[in-house]
Amino acid sequence: MATKAKPRQKITTPVTSEALPQVTNNTTEEEEDSGPQLIGKLEGNGISSGDIKRLQEVGYHTVESVAFAPRKHLIVVKGISEAKADKILLEASKLVPMGFTTATEFHQKRSEIVQLTTGSKELDKLLGGGIETGSITEMFGEFRTGKSQIAHTLAVTCQLPIDNNGGEGKCIFIDTEGTFRPERLLATAERYKLNGSEVLDNVAYARAYNTDHQSQLLIQASAMMSESRYALLIVDSATGLYRTDYSGRGELAARQMHLARFLRMLLRLADEFGVAVVVTNQVVAQVDGAAMFSADPKKPIGGNIMAHASTTRLYLRKGRGETRICKIYDSPCLPESEATFAINADGIGDAKE
Repeated sequence: MATKAKPRQKITTPVTSEALPQVTNNTTEEEEDSGPQLIGKLEGNGISSGDIKRLQEVGYHTVESVAFAPRKHLIVVKGISEAKADKILLEASKLVPMGFTTATEFHQKRSEIVQLTTGSKELDKLLGGGIETGSITEMFGEFRTGKSQIAHTLAVTCQLPIDNNGGEGKCIFIDTEGTFRPERLLATAERYKLNGSEVLDNVAYARAYNTDHQSQLLIQASAMMSESRYALLIVDSATGLYRTDYSGRGELAARQMHLARFLRMLLRLADEFGVAVVVTNQVVAQVDGAAMFSADPKKPIGGNIMAHASTTRLYLRKGRGETRICKIYDSPCLPESEATFAINADGIGDAKE
């Protein structure tokens, strides 16, 4: 989870149209200590630069990523023997605290978590301050309920200073449906008096064409996060390609296993780099007998795999006109409640009375 001191390469320049912070690759020693540790720190004590390079090629760019990985995942890396894997895990465990801590210490960390504004005060209030960093937030709903619009607004607000309810970092946007529109970012940037071209430069965009490519992009994302400071990772949508790449009950088990691995990688990035992970999800209509007794027969796809991987689940539905309604569907700490927001020309905002 990202804390107010944690995200790498803190931006101190005020964010204005004259001087939007370009996130650089330079970090101070203090910030380096509070962020993820680069995997190069493991070199020595029987671990060669060649071993480090092999780990980087398969997506391990930080000491934390190695420490969090199961032993069997390291053994399958070409050139890494069982003895070498044990050595790597031992050295990583010396640098990454993975034991018990007191609830007091954890509570202190929780109190310093950075939250990203959605652009709507009512929606932020519902979420207890905004989108939480260091965890996965899932938004699901029918088409035209505002999922992609919230994602576009967050891609801009994550670049705001922490004092302005932002994350002072860049954004990675993985698009599986071809709905990414830079024009929306420019309109939101103008609303917050940010330099439009620099806002776009701080958003790394990739189009995913199949589920394997979607997972491969996360390996590239981890490399980018180890080099520069990112505050947000968006996948819009996480499940769209799975509905077409896998069909029928015969492939259901394979689909769920692949989806579980993808979500596990997302959770690893959230833990490792303290970024906020926001995924959108589609819904399916229930056609069984239970639907007759349900006021709303729609449910999110992905099943229990998706439900357990997401920390916070938000259900979006249409309201009157341009207004939309967001409901807390599942959360470890937020009460089940609703808020109304609007989709405006300059992004997400509060609904007008």
